[in-house]
Amino acid sequence: MNKFFSLSLCFLVVYISSAQEARKYSNDFLSIGTGARGLSMSNAQVASVSDVTAGYYNPAGLAFVNNNIQLGAMHAELFAGISKYDYVGFAVPFADKTKTVGFTFLRYGVDDIPNTLNLYNPDGSIDYNNIRSFSVGSYGIYLHYAQKITAVKKGELSIGVSPKIVYNKMSTFANSVGFGIDLGVQYRIKNWRIGFMGRDLTSTFNAWKFKFTDKEKAVLAQTGNEIPVNSLEITLPRLWFGVAYEYKFKKIMKITPELNFDLSTDGQRNVLIPGKPISMDMNFGLELSFVDIVYLRTGFGNVQRSTDDRGKKITTFQPNIGAGLGYKGYVRLDYAYTNIGESTGGLYSHVISLHLGINKKIKKTPTTS
Repeated sequence: MNKFFSLSLCFLVVYISSAQEARKYSNDFLSIGTGARGLSMSNAQVASVSDVTAGYYNPAGLAFVNNNIQLGAMHAELFAGISKYDYVGFAVPFADKTKTVGFTFLRYGVDDIPNTLNLYNPDGSIDYNNIRSFSVGSYGIYLHYAQKITAVKKGELSIGVSPKIVYNKMSTFANSVGFGIDLGVQYRIKNWRIGFMGRDLTSTFNAWKFKFTDKEKAVLAQTGNEIPVNSLEITLPRLWFGVAYEYKFKKIMKITPELNFDLSTDGQRNVLIPGKPISMDMNFGLELSFVDIVYLRTGFGNVQRSTDDRGKKITTFQPNIGAGLGYKGYVRLDYAYTNIGESTGGLYSHVISLHLGINKKIKKTPTTS
């Protein structure tokens, strides 16, 4: 019972006390990825992405959406279903096919967490009827605008911008609201794809508010926990650079390898090249497409330095695999087998996402002689 009480209480206090100014991994749920295609390719998408998930990976890629309307959705569960991650998005190109608007919604949450703050009565007795459940949820809401600029040194240049709202809620105990801006660029010339993505370029500011009753504050104080106060959490910029090449073989098969470089600015991380304040990681993805119907994918990323059982320094990385089935751009079902939260212990999950394309028929105006 004491372990149960301590675990629940620690989850509560650790989560809400993390909101203190500029911190490493702030709003890190926004770095998980979206869509089984991207996840199976280790999120190496900045240069080649051109479907509805571009709203997340690089809004400039939305300028190359071919359908009149494109929809995307994904649901994933982590840690044996303890936490859930959901994505919904849509993209709508303008009639001239040079501009696109879109929307992305993300939620990462843990439900049915026991609140044991009122477990003990004033006389020290335990009353299980006082246990209540609560939920913790983090939400990302994006609006997107992308525009294509043609005839740029015989290539195509597109730019995209995504203002976003980040909302965190923890039952009645705490909530925060933040605002930020993402900016993306893609350049296409022949078979080459080059991309840049800047997330939280202006920094994203989350204003946290906390609300505890006097009784709850007393319990936190008695158990040696710090009582959090209203604060401002800052998410520092993060930059991605990517290059991809599309090789087509007799209109039957297409091979697309992509290499991305991820630069974080929130302090030293355990990645490929750690540094202060900038650290750099690298992700690689590969997709094989057969007549745009069958897709096979793999990716490598999440480089970590650790120590094995014998005390020897080792470097590890995370492999991912996936596949997809599509039909003429109207529908695509994607699958990924991946460690979606990039957590330790090799906890892999099965992820499925769906893309739907809608093409409206344009009525021809009858001509008069």
